[in-house]
Amino acid sequence: MRIDLHTHSLVSDGTDTPTQLVRKAAEAGLDVIALTDHDTFDGIREAKLAAERAGIDVLAGVEMSTQLNGNSVHLLGYGCDPHDHALLDELARVRVGRSDRVPAMVAKLSTLGLPLTVEDVLAQAGGASLGRPHVADAMVAKGYVATRDEAFAGYLHDGGLGYVDRYSTPLTTAIDLVHGAHGVVVLAHPWGRGRREDLPEAYLTELVFEHRLDGVEVDHPDHDDDTRAALRAFAESLGLLTTGSSDYHGLGKTRNPLGAHSTHADVHAEIVRRIRSRGGQP
Repeated sequence: MRIDLHTHSLVSDGTDTPTQLVRKAAEAGLDVIALTDHDTFDGIREAKLAAERAGIDVLAGVEMSTQLNGNSVHLLGYGCDPHDHALLDELARVRVGRSDRVPAMVAKLSTLGLPLTVEDVLAQAGGASLGRPHVADAMVAKGYVATRDEAFAGYLHDGGLGYVDRYSTPLTTAIDLVHGAHGVVVLAHPWGRGRREDLPEAYLTELVFEHRLDGVEVDHPDHDDDTRAALRAFAESLGLLTTGSSDYHGLGKTRNPLGAHSTHADVHAEIVRRIRSRGGQP
């Protein structure tokens, strides 16, 4: 089986509808994908309906924007109850924080000689979860940069000239919220882009024993071979689940094709088993 447990649709910052995403996954020979849009469940129903027609499975997921000591950490939640009030309220708070900073980001970029309006950004969004990628898309549409990656590298990365901070859920709070919604928790690309110092082994161990962290995403385009090997060995020493994925965003991240990395069938089966045992909805 080929299983990709981290993908995005245009409901957040991908460029495919959930239906298009599922069709492309089937065409790529995938058997299972997880739809993990940022801070929203809004694309899950459409994706599952499309999956029935395409003959593949969709695991319900979400990618939460969290922070630890001021550093951004992404968290994947699988099989959460999409009607859990505590989790829904927190996801809404995060989305509001993301959209509320867009005017400030637009103003910053305009002072740098890259004039944009909020309407320019909204025209690129087309979905429920507004974010920096849509600012990047507006910059591409204006001809200021060639790609999203260039926009992030030059202006929109954390601390960049066009960056504006926003509210993110504390990491341990997010883990507890996903568990409270009967879901399975996996840290997304935890050591990507030189971030190992932000999430050292000692802290990950604390998350396992004090907050019941379920797993870590090991095989990801942001992890090189040495990082994957070290993270896998550490995770296995703690009995953590180890997943693999593409972090597919369509045209938003052209270096992340569907199925770029995959999750072992036994790991997927264990995730589904835990979701069901906790009363979640895979």
